[in-house]
Amino acid sequence: MTLDLLASAVAISGETDRLNPIKLFLDADIVVQAIMFGLLLASIWVWMIIITFTMRMGGVQRRCDEYEDGFWEAENFESFQKERARRNVPLGKVAGAGLAEWRRNAQSRTVDHEGARQRIALAMTSSLGEEADALSDRLNFLATVGSVAPFVGLFGTVWGIMNSFFQIGQQQNSSLAVVAPGISEALFATAIGLFAAIPAVIAYNRFSHRVNSFEARMQRFADQLHAALTRQLEQR
Repeated sequence: MTLDLLASAVAISGETDRLNPIKLFLDADIVVQAIMFGLLLASIWVWMIIITFTMRMGGVQRRCDEYEDGFWEAENFESFQKERARRNVPLGKVAGAGLAEWRRNAQSRTVDHEGARQRIALAMTSSLGEEADALSDRLNFLATVGSVAPFVGLFGTVWGIMNSFFQIGQQQNSSLAVVAPGISEALFATAIGLFAAIPAVIAYNRFSHRVNSFEARMQRFADQLHAALTRQLEQR
């Protein structure tokens, strides 16, 4: 009902010499309509991921900047970590994993320095990987839409063109006036597929780079903390 009203409003406005996307959708075959609708939903979800990821990544980076500045200025790493343990800071979780493993080794009567170094590094690497996976959790959907949406739209186009040729056979008329509307509706499916895929590909490439850069930053932080903790173990 809403689409019918929109199509009528556009028609009443007198812009009959231009493409009417709503009319193209309403006049399309039911299969092509289903494909268009699915691609529009995918496009909406893509933009939701783009907006939420941008906001989330900005907040994570701000919290990590604040945490890292305070961490290296602190006199006692463990006390600093306890004060901020409840905050959702990826660097804090990496530091917490390293400090927990360091504490277990420091409390033992005999310290295996080589084994302790490996265990501390492994604990922080594992935590770092979990944080990177959590950040990139929804990026797979962007990659899927970017690679699949054009082919889904193309399927709708092929189906619409097949339907147009069927109409030619039914009406025994191959004039452009008979063929053109069906082909326009069919090509509109490909256009929607590209509309969903292009921002998804751009966002995926951009966000993957940001996640990789942030993962490298966490790795540098983990390496510095690992050096500091193992140095303290060697002094025991």
